[in-house]
Amino acid sequence: MLTAHELIGFMSPKLSAEILEHAFSSDKELYKATLAAVAQARKVRPVFLERQPRAERHVTMLSTLSRPGLEPAAGGLLRGWLLKKHTALLTDFLDALGVPHKDGVVDDLPETMDDAKLRSAVETVLAKHPAEVVMVYLHAFYEMNEARWPNLKAMLETEPRLQFGG
Repeated sequence: MLTAHELIGFMSPKLSAEILEHAFSSDKELYKATLAAVAQARKVRPVFLERQPRAERHVTMLSTLSRPGLEPAAGGLLRGWLLKKHTALLTDFLDALGVPHKDGVVDDLPETMDDAKLRSAVETVLAKHPAEVVMVYLHAFYEMNEARWPNLKAMLETEPRLQFGG
């Protein structure tokens, strides 16, 4: 399964740029934390990156965030973007599964999920939301939660609509 840094590397450049731009404009704390992590990994001060034109800085940040050592920063960036920008996707998926949540955030996921319910929930979100965003969400959902549903893993591995580069 794809981890957060791998997702950053596999998604389209357009979507990864959109994620960083969303953090820059809507979540300054998350953006600064991500910038600081990238600066530390590149062994420069954050101000060095801040002085670069934003487009150039974002290319640098994204290439760095796709490294394994930046998994915590990449995960935080993806979670922040999904929770703030794509709450409707999260709530649609969890509602279709019948999982109680508060604005897309779940306290306790069930250990297993019924195959038919899961298939139906995936179809629901694919029909309502951009396919690439759904792919990122479902891979992140699987990887970032303690409950690892084997049927979701199988879908992510075999369903062409949930695979990158397809």
